[in-house]
Amino acid sequence: MSWSGQGDHTGRRGYHHGNLREALIDAALHLIAEKGPAGFTIAEAARAAGVSPAAPYRHFRDAEALLAAVALRGFERFAQALAAAWSRARPDPVASFENLGRAYLGFARDEPGYYAAMFDAGLPLAAHPALLAAGDRAFGVLREATDVLCARLSKAERPPSLMVALHIWAMAHGIASLFGRGDAARRKLPMSPDDLLEAGFLVYLRGLGLLD
Repeated sequence: MSWSGQGDHTGRRGYHHGNLREALIDAALHLIAEKGPAGFTIAEAARAAGVSPAAPYRHFRDAEALLAAVALRGFERFAQALAAAWSRARPDPVASFENLGRAYLGFARDEPGYYAAMFDAGLPLAAHPALLAAGDRAFGVLREATDVLCARLSKAERPPSLMVALHIWAMAHGIASLFGRGDAARRKLPMSPDDLLEAGFLVYLRGLGLLD
């Protein structure tokens, strides 16, 4: 894929002899970051990519299919970011768990287009099994982390790992969506989202008996 460096008098970027599918995903990503997942049409994506209005239909049946492709790529990158932050509990499970939370917030802040496509688009997961599988892989990183942490507790005191993973996910996602976004929906907070999430993690893990 290549983009012209100059663009035309409208300021749009031109697409030249590359991967049309990826060019359209990239164009849609920028439109979603600017207008939200409901704020673009497939014709706008074509125009942003510098191709004819009919060109996208070679790869996508409609705007929902294009939106799902953006969300799929987002979940793939999200899973990679979470896995790198968790690093299989190295050097320490609790520190790695905190890194995982920071990576969650960092993705929401730095990738508003992907984040909106992934979580705000209301895509029917039953109609997009690849998207559902990608989301499960991302959640699987968090589930692995909670498995490791819960295994440090005695069986008599150990809560269900899935429940812990869902609690932590809800906490991280709530803070990211309310206070840590990289778009105009972000709400102001008298502290950093990272500090808020870290405090929440500490309270939760201490309540489980995982911290002194």
